[in-house]
Amino acid sequence: MSNIKKILIDKKICKSVWFMRQAGRYLPEFKEIRKKNQDFIQLCLNSKLSSEITLQPLKRFDLDSAIIFSDILMVPYALGQKVEFVKDQGPILEDFNFKKFVNNDKTTFTQKLHPVYKAIEITRKKLEREKSLISFVGAPWTLFIYMMGVKVNKKEVDLNRITKKDSEVKLILNKLHEYLCVHIENQINAGADVVQVFDSWAGLLSPKDLPNYCYIPNLKIVEFCKKKKIPIICFPRGIKDKYKEFNDVVKPDGLNIDYSIDPLWAIKNLKNTIIQGGLDPKNLLSSEQKMIQEAKKYLDAFRGLPYIFNLGHGMLPQTDPDQVKKLLKFFREY
Repeated sequence: MSNIKKILIDKKICKSVWFMRQAGRYLPEFKEIRKKNQDFIQLCLNSKLSSEITLQPLKRFDLDSAIIFSDILMVPYALGQKVEFVKDQGPILEDFNFKKFVNNDKTTFTQKLHPVYKAIEITRKKLEREKSLISFVGAPWTLFIYMMGVKVNKKEVDLNRITKKDSEVKLILNKLHEYLCVHIENQINAGADVVQVFDSWAGLLSPKDLPNYCYIPNLKIVEFCKKKKIPIICFPRGIKDKYKEFNDVVKPDGLNIDYSIDPLWAIKNLKNTIIQGGLDPKNLLSSEQKMIQEAKKYLDAFRGLPYIFNLGHGMLPQTDPDQVKKLLKFFREY
């Protein structure tokens, strides 16, 4: 098995595997826990259950890494903004209060998220030493979208609300950067090996806005992690051929591609980084033959290169765990 931390640091020619959202919603054992714990934020703050959920997929499947069961919106929560997860609607955040936001302090922030760090400590003790434990954060832009409620739909954002208050927006993004760095370092100190940055709504930005709202905020986090010798993977989902520009500017240790990116294009254009992911999670809902056929495209493309086999987005709730088992069996044998 291949330790992801070693691949990211040493750039060794080997393969590794884990799946985004592998811990949670599609597993029957998670659903049992979820039925008894309706408040999602409180579930994330239950260190014992969070650790248990993190380890559930590793008890079932031959995975190289665990990813801590948490959520990117734990950061807005810790910064004093009420967050609710409503069934069939997703996360609902209360109206953003600028004064409340700027009056936060890092000690209170850390205290509020202490149960997350405790869950990482518990998990690291239970996890086999050769397996990586991945922590994560949302990128400043993606968190900003949720906190300000400026997303019109899945493909559009109300940029007028952003450009009208440019100086305020910059201050918010800079403050978010500070607290994200605190959160990253706390997670690593608790026992995580790697951090992944999810910029889930980067694809909503126009090409001219990508540098200010996506590249630069991600770059600042990458520079912080490199200074602290923390291996980092970035996932700027939905930016299409701008992945090349992102990689050239940000220079992360690893770069997760989404399923719109052709793996052969990625090999040609994404240099000096370890590529992760790409497989469309919908393939796990299709026949075994189709799923294997699509997975083979990535494994063939990255043959002879360091590569972390993963998805181009998170595991879907309707995924059959047996399909995951078959996919992993194929990966190990291929």
